[in-house]
Amino acid sequence: MNDNEILAVGPVEDELVDEVVERLMDRADASGAALLGEGGLLTEVTRAVLERALDAEMTDHLGYEKHDPAGHGSGNSRNGTSRKTVLTDAGAVTLAVPRDRDGSFEPQLVPKHARRLAGFNEQVLSLYARGMSVRDIRSHLAGMYGVEVSPDLISKVTDAVTDELDAWRNRPLDAVWPIIYIDALWVKIRSGSVASRPVYLAVGVDMDGCKDVLGLWAGDEGEGATTWMTALSELRNRGVEDVCIVACDGLKGLPDAVTATWPKATVQTCVIHLIRASLRFASKQHHAKLVTELKAIYTAPTEQAAEQALADFTAGELGQRYPAIVRTWQAAWSEFTPYLAFPPEIRKVVYSTNLIESINARLRKATRNRGHFPSEQAALKVLYLAIREQVTPRARDVNHVAAHWKKALNQFSLFFEDRLNPK
Repeated sequence: MNDNEILAVGPVEDELVDEVVERLMDRADASGAALLGEGGLLTEVTRAVLERALDAEMTDHLGYEKHDPAGHGSGNSRNGTSRKTVLTDAGAVTLAVPRDRDGSFEPQLVPKHARRLAGFNEQVLSLYARGMSVRDIRSHLAGMYGVEVSPDLISKVTDAVTDELDAWRNRPLDAVWPIIYIDALWVKIRSGSVASRPVYLAVGVDMDGCKDVLGLWAGDEGEGATTWMTALSELRNRGVEDVCIVACDGLKGLPDAVTATWPKATVQTCVIHLIRASLRFASKQHHAKLVTELKAIYTAPTEQAAEQALADFTAGELGQRYPAIVRTWQAAWSEFTPYLAFPPEIRKVVYSTNLIESINARLRKATRNRGHFPSEQAALKVLYLAIREQVTPRARDVNHVAAHWKKALNQFSLFFEDRLNPK
């Protein structure tokens, strides 16, 4: 086979798929048949494919084709079929599962006692990850596929992810991270009564510039050093020995916990959050001018220049009109100023927690759809599944955070000296 023939394989496969789909759609249009549900064309195609695959499994098990004389006197042979209905991505499909006389056939595609295929489970989990309740999922499956699914079945599917969640929360992590972003979102959880509780999220950027959600923790109604020490100690126990920068949003007790866990780490307040906090105190008619004047502070080349820019703002019209904005920057100054020492390449990476906020937006949507959760574990399951759908481990094209990460990594290596070992 030459190179041209090898390169032609992909397009030919795509053309075959397109041809099959086109024929299926033409047949549906001509006959007026539905694609999904009982008697639907896609359901029938799924049944035919599965039955052919099961027949192939039986042939492999017996060692000879159906009606082959080689099977005479072999000690085992086909023994008809049994009917079995399984739930698939195309809905409920009734199959004719082949049997053998001595009962030793163990089908792999549709295992014995299995009533749903893996793809169906993934679909249920995907709906659950979007924040749909058990009732919503039942309604969706009934409307889309004409399948009546019991609440117990959906609960079993979603409960099965608990072990996966535990494994994910305890998986080993890289020893060194250039930057970890930490944030909190509030979720309504029932514990006697419904109350809003924080769920903490840590997202790391690894040496290749790819994001990875490192952990989820459900906290109490208040934030504190004890909560953060528990979360950060867990990360350290899972292998995180050093972090160059921990970017956060002024979470209470976090700076002290970071210092205790990783003494060399720099705690950096998110600049965007400072700006947003400032805008809350100002009339909308002053927002544009306010953003322009504050920019002189966070783009200053040195800490001394930033202090002068803050002093100028304080003495100016907006500083006099909105003293609360001045106090906001003064209160966050010690966690803001490390940013000013970073070279431009690092500043671009740590400028804000937008990276983690893009994930939070997906998580908030999932939790908002549910209203409140019956337990902490139920909330963590939905959040984990939403993360699993959004962040693919080691998927460079999906998870890459910076177009010029190598430049930033070089600056990280210079700025933090021997703490990083670039790949």
